[in-house]
Amino acid sequence: MMESNSRFVEARARHALRAAELPFDGPLTRASSTRNEVFLSTDYVVRTNRQPNQRLRREAMLYDHLPNDPRFPTGVHWGGEVGADYLVVERKPGGPLAHAWPMMTPVQRRKAVRDLSEMLALLHTTLTPPTLPRLDVATHLIDPRSVTALAPLFVEIDRLKVEPTVDQGLLSDVDILVNELAPAMNEFDQRTLIHGDLTFENMLWDGNGLSGLLDFEWCRGGSNDMDLDVLFRCCAFPEAHIDPDYVSMTRAEDYADVPLWFAEDRPDLFAHPAILDRLKLYCISFDIRDLAESLPVDRRSPDPMHPISRLHSMLQTGGHVTETMRRIGLRV
Repeated sequence: MMESNSRFVEARARHALRAAELPFDGPLTRASSTRNEVFLSTDYVVRTNRQPNQRLRREAMLYDHLPNDPRFPTGVHWGGEVGADYLVVERKPGGPLAHAWPMMTPVQRRKAVRDLSEMLALLHTTLTPPTLPRLDVATHLIDPRSVTALAPLFVEIDRLKVEPTVDQGLLSDVDILVNELAPAMNEFDQRTLIHGDLTFENMLWDGNGLSGLLDFEWCRGGSNDMDLDVLFRCCAFPEAHIDPDYVSMTRAEDYADVPLWFAEDRPDLFAHPAILDRLKLYCISFDIRDLAESLPVDRRSPDPMHPISRLHSMLQTGGHVTETMRRIGLRV
């Protein structure tokens, strides 16, 4: 059954290449992905969306508005129906930065972070297209189009308060903390774009520098400092953001210098006087959304990576963002 399903998935990728009038009968390699079916040919990448939200159609619309830099995606073709929309893009040289990172020298790692900083500076000054469709679900429960940017977060916390498997005392404490931190989010700007999913799996390294920034499914208008959340999360828990085949060689200590280097390259992202409070709110809004998607909660075996554990850490110590800011010496 598994082999049959694999052939069916590959057939969809070949159909997408054929529809794009591209070579479709050559070898294809399946790539890992948490959300899409991804196949690589020699020159192209085919992604097929497994959800009925046409998110790849939205990403294809976005490509015309991205910075004019060869490291950003180049779309070739989009098509398909609801529940099976696909996107074909040109393949960039290199492989995922996360896979190369353990073997890279400190000089190479520093170069990769500098390249990322430069690319994000371009993206963070790109105006949000007024016709860009709204995401059906975003990575963070923050929406500047609501009465307040934090309204979706408060709504989800209230909804979880009737979930019997969730510790209600924990939710009450989180609710109190969010209210205390809320003034830091009075300024939230969506005029320019953020990437929204800055993991090292979504960056390509070709041996000399970053050759590509991938997967703009979560790209949207937002305050530029929001991109720090997933980046810092990836550095603190890299094993949770990498292909399972590479987990055994992945160590958090190899990522310890990344936030410091990023702060050196992009001090503007750390300039808000309440930056730590903002990072905490981004972190909580991510974890609450993740918790809502992880129900029911099994209280018998708390996993350190479970959103419940991360929320406990936030309440007790300020979470990984506080430790990260402490290490780089900024407003803790």
